[in-house]
Amino acid sequence: MTTALDAARLDAVIQRVADRLRGDWLLVGGALVALWLDARRVTEDVDLVGIQGTGADRLALFALAYDLGLPVEAVNSAAEYFVHRITDWRNHIELFRTGQSGRVFRPDPTLFLLLKMRRLSTRDLEDCLELLRRCRAEALAVDAPRLLTELASLAPADDSALAGRRGRLRAELEQIVG
Repeated sequence: MTTALDAARLDAVIQRVADRLRGDWLLVGGALVALWLDARRVTEDVDLVGIQGTGADRLALFALAYDLGLPVEAVNSAAEYFVHRITDWRNHIELFRTGQSGRVFRPDPTLFLLLKMRRLSTRDLEDCLELLRRCRAEALAVDAPRLLTELASLAPADDSALAGRRGRLRAELEQIVG
């Protein structure tokens, strides 16, 4: 059973995480997009990573989802694998929400793009473009040279649609570099 989570429901879930769960959490994925970049966005899950990365963190998160009436699969800690592949990820997080017991962080624009660019589905590209619009509008820093290097290091795409999406992201990043 999947549940469509809109910005209002996601906001309530994230506030409950900050109020009821101890420690620090990193919010990534579609839930972050809905709360930070595009309130029209809906998602089926909340990608939350316990910054300490313990099994107890994950179990507490599942228990909270259950208490909130969400299916346990509505909270997804699988993003932890992708976050930890980026060696300096801890240097690229920013405080997003503070609660009674914990804090929720979000990736900075560079980390957000690093996390999205490997898969770069159509929705991922839309999220990246929305972020880059926000960065231009608010003068948010983006390490475009690093991102271009990472993009160039990816294995060649067998899928022409993926190659096209990568090309579109590359062109947007090249505009930042100038």
